[in-house]
Amino acid sequence: MYTFLTILIVIAAVLLTLLVLVQNSKGGGLASGFASGNQIMGAPKTADFLEKTTWWLIAIIVLLAVFAVGVHKQASHGSSRESQIIEQAAESVNEMQQSAATPDFGEEEAE
Repeated sequence: MYTFLTILIVIAAVLLTLLVLVQNSKGGGLASGFASGNQIMGAPKTADFLEKTTWWLIAIIVLLAVFAVGVHKQASHGSSRESQIIEQAAESVNEMQQSAATPDFGEEEAE
């Protein structure tokens, strides 16, 4: 799930980069050719669409990043529990092996 969210963040970031490169900070850029109302094939509100799409992509990236952190934190918290259980099991096995290897001298018969 974390990998999937990371891929979605990268795709959204690439789209945002391309969208920002199309725009010009002073109102020109590639979008300015489509913004005029007297063009035959142009869309009249392209600049507004590009700006709204930019803000939506920013919001999507932020939300995906928050979800990715939550998923990653949950996964790492679960793995730390598992590692603690494994360590406890390994310690108990080591204790049992040591007690089995050590002879008990208290039960010797006296001669």
